[in-house]
Amino acid sequence: MFRGVVMPAVLIAEDDPDIRDLIAFRLQKDGHAVRAVGDGLQALTAARDQRPDLVILDWMMPGMAGPEVCRHLRTMPGMDGVAVLLLTAKAGEADVEEGFRAGADDYMTKPFSPVSSPPA
Repeated sequence: MFRGVVMPAVLIAEDDPDIRDLIAFRLQKDGHAVRAVGDGLQALTAARDQRPDLVILDWMMPGMAGPEVCRHLRTMPGMDGVAVLLLTAKAGEADVEEGFRAGADDYMTKPFSPVSSPPA
């Protein structure tokens, strides 16, 4: 983190606590303010309470699936400009297309490597 630079606030919605904690740890280590929740309904509440800059959504969560959460986020007042990443094990072409139709800005499949590259 650079002095004087405000890092984006990130909301993570992931029902697997190990994955949720890993993502939160890596982002916090890089200086991001992170809020992590375990399901889609909690994600909507958290987004309303504290507008994040980035939302990372799992697809398959209890209560409300990631694409549905994304659709709701896109209609919520004050959520213009919030980036949404779907992070999911669903890797089929139809799944990716559905994620983008729901309003996701990007789509990343699991498993993923938590190892980051060193700065150049």
